[in-house]
Amino acid sequence: MLIQAAKCFTGETFEEVLRVRLENGRVTGVGRELTAQPGERIKELKDGWLLPGLVDVHIHAFMGMDTMQGEEAVRHMSACLFEQGVAAFCPTTMSASEADTLRAVEGIRAVMAKPQKRGAEVLGAHMEAPFLNEEKAGAQRKEFFADPDWAAFERMTGGHPEAVKLITMAPERAGSEAFIRRARAAGVRVSIGHTAADAETVHLAADWGADHVTHTFNAMTSLSHRMPGVPGAALTDDRLYCEMICDGVHLHRDTVRLIARSKGSKKAVAITDAMEAAGLSDGVYALGGQRVNVRGAEARLDDGTLAGSVLTLRRALENLIHLFDIGPADACRMCTSTPAASVGDSRCGRLTPGSPAPLTWWTEDWRFGGIIAE
Repeated sequence: MLIQAAKCFTGETFEEVLRVRLENGRVTGVGRELTAQPGERIKELKDGWLLPGLVDVHIHAFMGMDTMQGEEAVRHMSACLFEQGVAAFCPTTMSASEADTLRAVEGIRAVMAKPQKRGAEVLGAHMEAPFLNEEKAGAQRKEFFADPDWAAFERMTGGHPEAVKLITMAPERAGSEAFIRRARAAGVRVSIGHTAADAETVHLAADWGADHVTHTFNAMTSLSHRMPGVPGAALTDDRLYCEMICDGVHLHRDTVRLIARSKGSKKAVAITDAMEAAGLSDGVYALGGQRVNVRGAEARLDDGTLAGSVLTLRRALENLIHLFDIGPADACRMCTSTPAASVGDSRCGRLTPGSPAPLTWWTEDWRFGGIIAE
């Protein structure tokens, strides 16, 4: 298929009158001089905006199935997210036993090895546990928390640490420096989260190799004028990517704008942190074996603790523009190329040869218009 678009976002900049070729679920050509091959279908977009597929590096579940359930659930997520305009994602684990975590990672590896047909690409696992701080557990189960330990990590990954793209941990726990250094040497990105660390410890963690912050401002020390905590360090340390849940619940409008202004669109990462109710109606659901009550845009445990979100990434992009007043180019980057770059991927979230379908189409007033895929 040859797509002729009046206006495109490439992952970096807006371009006009660009042509994009899609073949076998991949972009194979981009340029103004591309011409149709014999018999090739042509799709002309006379208005609106053509974007790469979206990238979500922090998502637990979608439409009734959770990463922790294993391969079938990850395939379900992959297929459903594709139809939502997501081209790539990191299925995200919860705090659980080593055996349950291993089952989830093995499921992720299976889908990586044999990708789901017409599905979002699985970049690798995001392990949001178990090396977290009990004081900032959020909706995570504290009974499984532990100090960072490479042998335990290898058991939970079945000896395949390469299946993990990103791991969230609290850098104040004993053994963090050795673990972070070894993880980075093995190609695993490290994110700071569910942590009671002070600002100084965050900067130290970045020295050791951490370069990511999990759902900034949520489940961490707060920002104040003499004790800037994790957010203060995250916003001022240029080495750190900052995740943000842009659902209008987890973060105040001004807080989203603060992250965007401090980090810029090449370091601010839009995520969903979605749980199984995302894409479904209000009701009672589960996350990490705990009951979650979903009403409107909020998912909460029985005690009122926020338990992930029901956000979709396409809604996050709309929210960035319409609710948080972020410029379209910055908003697009935060949902496409920046999340991919934050886990070391240079293909996804861009209009470039090798990047995966689907592409997404947006109306002139920046509302999601649908996906484009063969």
